[in-house]
Amino acid sequence: MKILVGISRIVVGILFIFSGLIKLNDPIGFSFKLQDYFAPGVLDLEFLIPYSLLIAIFIVIFEVLLGVMLLVGYLRKFTVWSLLLMIVFFTFLTFYSAYFNKVTDCGCFGDAIKLTPWESFTKDVILLVFILILFIWSKHITPFFTRNIRSLIIFIGFIACLGITYHVLMHLPIIDFRPYKIGANIQEGMSIPNDAQKPVYQYDWKFKVDGEEKIVTTKGDYPTQKGEFLGVETTEIQAGYVPPIHDFTIERDGQNYVDKFLNEENLIVVVAYNLTKSEKDGFFPVSDITNEALKKGYKVIGLSASSKERTQTLADRYKLNFDFYFCDETTLKTIVRSNPGVLHLQNGTIKQKVHWNDINTLKLQELDGAIPQLDFNLKKRLDSIGVLDQRYRKLMQAKDAETRATLGEEMGLTPEEYNGDLWAMQTVLDSSNMLFVEKVFKNMGYPGKTTVGEPTNTVAWYVVQHNPDKIPEYLPLIKEAGKNKEIPFRLVAMMEDRYLMNQGKPQIYGTQGRTYDDERGNLIWPIENPETVNERRKEAGFDQTIEEYAKVLFGDDFEYKALTIEAVKE
Repeated sequence: MKILVGISRIVVGILFIFSGLIKLNDPIGFSFKLQDYFAPGVLDLEFLIPYSLLIAIFIVIFEVLLGVMLLVGYLRKFTVWSLLLMIVFFTFLTFYSAYFNKVTDCGCFGDAIKLTPWESFTKDVILLVFILILFIWSKHITPFFTRNIRSLIIFIGFIACLGITYHVLMHLPIIDFRPYKIGANIQEGMSIPNDAQKPVYQYDWKFKVDGEEKIVTTKGDYPTQKGEFLGVETTEIQAGYVPPIHDFTIERDGQNYVDKFLNEENLIVVVAYNLTKSEKDGFFPVSDITNEALKKGYKVIGLSASSKERTQTLADRYKLNFDFYFCDETTLKTIVRSNPGVLHLQNGTIKQKVHWNDINTLKLQELDGAIPQLDFNLKKRLDSIGVLDQRYRKLMQAKDAETRATLGEEMGLTPEEYNGDLWAMQTVLDSSNMLFVEKVFKNMGYPGKTTVGEPTNTVAWYVVQHNPDKIPEYLPLIKEAGKNKEIPFRLVAMMEDRYLMNQGKPQIYGTQGRTYDDERGNLIWPIENPETVNERRKEAGFDQTIEEYAKVLFGDDFEYKALTIEAVKE
């Protein structure tokens, strides 16, 4: 019996350590698997989903330590009881999963070794037998080393597990067992060999023959059976070959761009599987590295399972100069264990993959003959113009002389300058800025998002907006830029409203207000079809209703009132 206990001790101890370390290498992946078990329709433990990562870390560290404790003979009674309770629970779980076909991969060995539900259950039953032997004859588990050395081994093991956990959470798994590991080619991972196993189905055809129900089974052909056909049930009796990569898409506006982007010579892919769960601090380095990549001629795209509206909001907030495309969330979680994470692809082959904490390690080379995706010379000049556009306006908006003096000193202005005729000085800058922007318009059209990135794409708009006499001439160009998504459409709406107001006509989106020195006071300029203005505002990208916007413009005590042109003139 001592020999049998010794064999069981070695088998169980090594298997627990191996299984635990595999999952410890990728605790985020194991937490995703726990979320599958906690989901509705499986264990219905949704309240545990927010804690799945903490639970995953506890389980895998405990699993490793139990294996070590068993091998060295530390706390014998606690160890065998823990082993027994754990294996009984997981045996039940894998049986439940297999019998009811709830979770198709238990995640016992992470992505390193894939087991079907019934294979997982069989493995747990065998382990249960070994652990029962250890439990019943635990007196034969003799300890190794002295008690202090055993305690030291467990302590060192615990600290090592914590260190590994911290490393893989702050970076990426030490060993990548997934089909998207560095060196893998996505197209090859999606391909199906010509001699691949085809799925085999069983068809149960139901007929009503002489008043009785009769079932005829075939492998697919319609049976030669007389009687009334009632229906057919299809059962897969042998699964076919499933490629390791089978849910990868790059979709936008109903089109799949997989072939296009996977044939790019140098492609940077930013993965953010769910923007509500993303580490927002990660998008600052993402913005920096993608701008550098664009400057060096790389193509850059984003992949997310979040809506187009959410990705656009994110891009606007963090000044991301690339478009997001849709991909399945589970697939994106598999690609990189970082949200966000960054990949470098060459013709579909993954060359680099980094956690957002390690973005500075991404190696970008100057590409021979590559054309930069952004015009950085123009961007730099427009950024300077953007500063000049606001130079004296900031001072004009100061609430008092003290604030104006503080701002002026920060800008390096003399008292004579910041106390002088600010409007006259700003007007000179506006005219100068307009001359440069007009040259750009004539040479290349509107310098939008795809040319100078965000937020530089709005600079030319501000320059025109601050030269109202130029709005009639360039409004069509601005509208075209908005239509092509080179600038936010809400800016188009603001300029069109200003143009209409200056023409004495009703505005469309309700963005313009005026202040009169007479009894008219503050007012929102008349709006065409005011009853539907909030719908138009929402479509244009405004977050506030006309009533809310009016209070922002004129104060909380102001109540919006729909006016006509005639009423304003009177």
